[in-house]
Amino acid sequence: MKLNRFLVLVFIGLMLVSCGGKKKVVTTKKESEHSGITAPHRDAKKNGNKAEPENRKPNSRYYGVEEYIAEFAPIAQEEMRLYDIPASITLAQGILESGAGMANLSQRANNHFGIKCHDWKGPKAYHDDDRRGECFRKYKDAKYSYRDHSLFLSERSRYASLFDLSKDDYKGWAKGLRKAGYATDRKYPDKLIGIIERYELYKYDADVLKRPSPTYTRNPEPSELKYQVEQGDTLYSIAKKYNISVEDLQRYNDLQDSNLSIGQILYIISPSEY
Repeated sequence: MKLNRFLVLVFIGLMLVSCGGKKKVVTTKKESEHSGITAPHRDAKKNGNKAEPENRKPNSRYYGVEEYIAEFAPIAQEEMRLYDIPASITLAQGILESGAGMANLSQRANNHFGIKCHDWKGPKAYHDDDRRGECFRKYKDAKYSYRDHSLFLSERSRYASLFDLSKDDYKGWAKGLRKAGYATDRKYPDKLIGIIERYELYKYDADVLKRPSPTYTRNPEPSELKYQVEQGDTLYSIAKKYNISVEDLQRYNDLQDSNLSIGQILYIISPSEY
């Protein structure tokens, strides 16, 4: 009887040891599998890897004016060497007409100068301008827009007189472009000159010509200091027109909101600058 009890106790003890060993093996396996799944995620988080936002367009470019100048100044200078168009003028036109690369047409079509199709055989984009759904040239890269701008000016006889000007005469070019019919806006020359002098774009002309960079102290004309609000104007449209931020426009005029009234006078240059 005692022997039977002893054998039962030994048998129970062996069963407990066996179950304990199996439990230990199973736990180790689960821990191994768990760490194998999560380790890459921990590493990604540690390394700061993030997925691209789903709503971001793969070809979109985002610029401020300074960033735009840094990217496109070398291209404008190369166009100046090849076609004798002041780099300052090309850059200023690009900034003004593309909204420093942020305008819809420049984002969708890499068209930084608003050049329409005309006899264009390449890709096209359609955009509301003077009329709805007008045809504009579309480029694979914005640098080709710069080349087309050079060809557009150099191959049309109405702009021929501009090439008789000094290569660093950005004021003469700005006025001559409007006179030749490039733009109908009577303030177009002033806008170009304002951008060139504000961002010292004339330095890129001097660099190409191997001349010392000029230094200017500019006093704005009274007409450049203020803008009278017209029908359909918004803070955004006015800020874009004069290449300033909405925040600056609000600050210059002590505006607490975006409400405007027709005939309202706005400062477009900080009163501290004149």
